[in-house]
Amino acid sequence: MLNKLRNFSKGKLAGVLVGIIIIPFVFWGMGSVFSGGNTNSIAKINNHNISTQDFADFVNNSNISSEVIKENINNNILEQLLSQLISISLIDLEINNLKISISDENLAEKIKNQKSFQDENNNFSRTKYEKFLLESNTRSVEFEQNIKNNELKKKLFTYIGGGIRSPFFLVNKIYKDQSKKVEIDYLDLNLIYKNKSDISLDSIKKHLNENKEKFLVEKVDITLVKLTPENLTGDNEYSDSFFSKIDEIEDLITNNVQIKEIEKKYNLKTETIIEYSPGKDGEELLVEIYKTRNNESLNLIDKENFFLLYEIKNLKKVLPSLENYEFQARVRDDLYEINKYDMHTDLMKKIQKKEFKNEDFLKLSNGIIENLKIKSLNDTSKFTKDSVSLIYSLGINNFSLVTDENNNIYLIKIKNIFENNLDKNNQKTTTFVNQTNTKLRDNLYSSYDLLLNEKYKININQKTLDRTKNYFK
Repeated sequence: MLNKLRNFSKGKLAGVLVGIIIIPFVFWGMGSVFSGGNTNSIAKINNHNISTQDFADFVNNSNISSEVIKENINNNILEQLLSQLISISLIDLEINNLKISISDENLAEKIKNQKSFQDENNNFSRTKYEKFLLESNTRSVEFEQNIKNNELKKKLFTYIGGGIRSPFFLVNKIYKDQSKKVEIDYLDLNLIYKNKSDISLDSIKKHLNENKEKFLVEKVDITLVKLTPENLTGDNEYSDSFFSKIDEIEDLITNNVQIKEIEKKYNLKTETIIEYSPGKDGEELLVEIYKTRNNESLNLIDKENFFLLYEIKNLKKVLPSLENYEFQARVRDDLYEINKYDMHTDLMKKIQKKEFKNEDFLKLSNGIIENLKIKSLNDTSKFTKDSVSLIYSLGINNFSLVTDENNNIYLIKIKNIFENNLDKNNQKTTTFVNQTNTKLRDNLYSSYDLLLNEKYKININQKTLDRTKNYFK
């Protein structure tokens, strides 16, 4: 905020002009940068080449700014965009190979039938169409090509999964899976965990000795001072003199001058906190400084209403004493959670190996088993949605561990399953037919995807991709 009060000519205008100059080249000039040999090819699908210019055009049409790309370059944003372009290109190749087409007459009919281009009598209005093109700044050729591409893709997917008609037994199965009621016996494992207070001091000491690195606390010495007009210039306003001294201090920092020298030069009063580590409320500023502890140096940062000058020294790792109650509680809590995790792991191993029997369930529960009837797959009144889905995948007498919204763990046993068959005259029959068709279609798409993986060989030119990434950095 305070930096905004500085002279505008200090880099602001220059930065804007550089941005205006660079952006067109970022989006339109990449193809010419990698010329010669195969370097202008960023990917190939069989013999089909995807050039750097194709990729540049695709990035440009994505409307993602160069700044966003630059900020996410290490989050694989370019790889994701290239993957999208390859997917689109692969679909186009498949459309061409299958000779899927749409006539000009059918395309014109599609456009004329769009409600947004019709008048009050449901007739195509050329005026509305032209107005749409003007308002969206789109040429008719581009718009019609987009419509054509979408229709071709629809035809491709219809070709793959069209005409599916699910047999009633599959529809009935999905209906029963979703509408069945499941009765369970369950045990809240919170009731059988060992109490934290029962964990002995010897157990805590042993856990600490075996996991010292885990409990080491990093501490630093912090020297800081808030720079304001009052303590830097003796004024009440943010004047040119104040910012001039801020610039001087920045230069001193660059020249590796220590904070004590700056304190003496400008007659400041610094504060030093020895062996600091976060632990109390109201320490937002110190916590912010502490986060930079791995870079022991002198820093100056703009903090809206003041500049903060601070220096970090003497970073060291310390193992607190168990006589510190808060630290002892931390170690105890950690051991408690590990004991819980070990119990869950042991139970799941026995369940997966089918070594956990009803006698084990009764013995573990010690008479505190509860009963619940889950009304449907969408009944999340007790357990999470994922847990209910798991329960609905199990058979009678099966065991498992599930959770509620508060991450409490429960051991459950399937006691009964109540199912009803779907009446063909049921009003919801169409819903389940559609769900079954969608499931079958998804399976077909997955199979077709495997076929495409065998049919098309995709090669990425990693060197060209790396050069492209460097170009955006």
